This record gives sequence, structure tokens and C-alpha cells, in this order.
Amino acid sequence: MSAEDEPLSDWYARRAGRRRATGTRDAITLAPGPRRGAHVFRDAPRLVVEWDGFAWQPVGVAENYAQAHLLIARAGTAAALPQSDAPVPLLRKGTGRHRKPDPAG
Repeated sequence: MSAEDEPLSDWYARRAGRRRATGTRDAITLAPGPRRGAHVFRDAPRLVVEWDGFAWQPVGVAENYAQAHLLIARAGTAAALPQSDAPVPLLRKGTGRHRKPDPAG
């Protein structure tokens, strides 16, 4: 093995550190058009999926963004807080310049 080659165990450790963790969950908006940010179409139903190490597997369907958050955060279990890799920030109001002003306020 030359000096430029790295041991296979080092390469595998780097690769494993970059891979998505098994059990990671996400929610996909079931609305027409391309996939958009979670704050768009808040009342649209969501498909909640979980990464099994090889592919995304369906977990359930939520009626809206708030219910999808509960499935992603696994509310009711010991891990009630959102995962570190969950869509962040969940359910945040936000004040970004791209947001339309609230017509009621």
C-alpha cells in the first residue's frame, strides 16, 4: 500500500460519519407542484417517512404540518424532542423578508 492510500477502516469510518442515521424522519407535503419548504401549505396533508438505512419508508399520513411535527418528533415516547437532523426550525413563525405581511395585522 502506498503512502497516498488510506486504510479501508479509515475510509469506512469517514463514510459512516456522513451517512444519514437510520430512523431519521421527514415529512413530504402532499400538495400539487414541486416540493417546497415546510412553511408553505401548512394545512396540506403530509406523508411522514423514515429512513431505514437504504430507502425512505412510509410511517403515516398527517393532516397538517403540526401533526406531522408530532410524528417526526415522536411525541409520546422517551424521545419527545425533535431529532437533531429534523427539519429545523419546526413550527417557527419566522420574520424573513421573503414572507408576505400578515393582512390581519
